[in-house]
Amino acid sequence: MLKSISETIDGYIEGAVAKTKNPLWKFILLGIMAGFFIGAGAAISNVAMHSIPSVGVARLVAGCTFPIGLMMIVFLGGELFTGDCMIAMACLRGKVKVTKMIGILILVWITNLAGGFLMALLIAHSGQLAYSNNLLGAFTIKLAVGKAGIDFGTGVCSGILCNIFVCAAVLMAAMAKDMAGKIMAIFFPIMSFVIGGFEHCVANMYYIPAGIFAAGNATYAEVSAKEYGITKDQLASLNWGTFFVNNELPVTIGNIIGGMVCISLVLVLLNRKQKEA
Repeated sequence: MLKSISETIDGYIEGAVAKTKNPLWKFILLGIMAGFFIGAGAAISNVAMHSIPSVGVARLVAGCTFPIGLMMIVFLGGELFTGDCMIAMACLRGKVKVTKMIGILILVWITNLAGGFLMALLIAHSGQLAYSNNLLGAFTIKLAVGKAGIDFGTGVCSGILCNIFVCAAVLMAAMAKDMAGKIMAIFFPIMSFVIGGFEHCVANMYYIPAGIFAAGNATYAEVSAKEYGITKDQLASLNWGTFFVNNELPVTIGNIIGGMVCISLVLVLLNRKQKEA
């Protein structure tokens, strides 16, 4: 048996209200954990797909491995910015103040960034990027260059699409009553957003820093030029400024719209209590 979507929304709202009472240290640890776990899924998916020439097959393989990040968050704990955008449901029901939600989201975004950065730093020094005669390092650069070079509108639209799938996965997992059901509920929506190539602000907190670190390695940079045609100008454009301005800003805006409007607002309207209608 599954919980109904109405029951699940009510439960999520109760959880959001309880979340507002968490102490600061708990938010910090849970936020770092979530960023680290999503970074782990991203790193693993890069290994799985980096030597596959077919884009479709590569994304399918990545989609089958990336979901481990959200699974670890659901089962072990973590505060994920994209999922926490659904605190908006509690605001719409008058259970949480908008200012409180904004404060939580800012804190979670920053701590997710710390977790993703930590994973990227560890991977960069783990030797993993030397796989396949340094091809993984070159692929990491290529992926980061592409993400740091998207235009603003593309980032927003791709971010919207991404968080529709992510929030759906979170709610579907909450509907399931056993571990197997939760795993299945997480796997297919997250696999779908990865295959679709949509932009997730927290995943990019791993992908782009990892690419920046890889670009600082002359060997990886040389292989990226040989295998993918990455130019010196493209390497120069891969920096912390383009990370935040070109990618994180539009993608975060898109993720917020996807989570707050396309999922939270729509589902709250569709599942209004009779006395609210």
